[in-house]
Amino acid sequence: MQTHEALKTQRYFEKEEILDHLKGVEYIMMAAPTTLDDAKAPIHFTIFLNTTEVLPREVQEAIIDKFADQYKLFNISDVFSQIDAVAFAVTNQETPMPMHLYKEEDKKELPHGFMHIIDFMADSQDFQEVKAGSTGWSYSYN
Repeated sequence: MQTHEALKTQRYFEKEEILDHLKGVEYIMMAAPTTLDDAKAPIHFTIFLNTTEVLPREVQEAIIDKFADQYKLFNISDVFSQIDAVAFAVTNQETPMPMHLYKEEDKKELPHGFMHIIDFMADSQDFQEVKAGSTGWSYSYN
């Protein structure tokens, strides 16, 4: 059985660091165990798109469909899609962890930028580590 060290936040990026960090980033895909008691699926996915453009509904749906095909996702539910605040934490992982700041107090407290966030619950035959309790993310560069 493989074990993973718990995530430990060392610090948060300042606004200028966020802007520099996002240069060349197309999107960030994050998967975490769901925290909802009545969740329709066990995995909470967040796609952080490196844009502040308002995307038409058809484009948002096409993005979800692309990821569903790519990662064999099913039982997709509870979709949230809009531009919102994102902070970045330096942790014990190789790349900074994106954090969707949905609480007003977090937005006031933490330096952040804005990205288009697509957030949803889903299931997959993959992502066994997430189902076992781990959180992970990966960056895609253009």
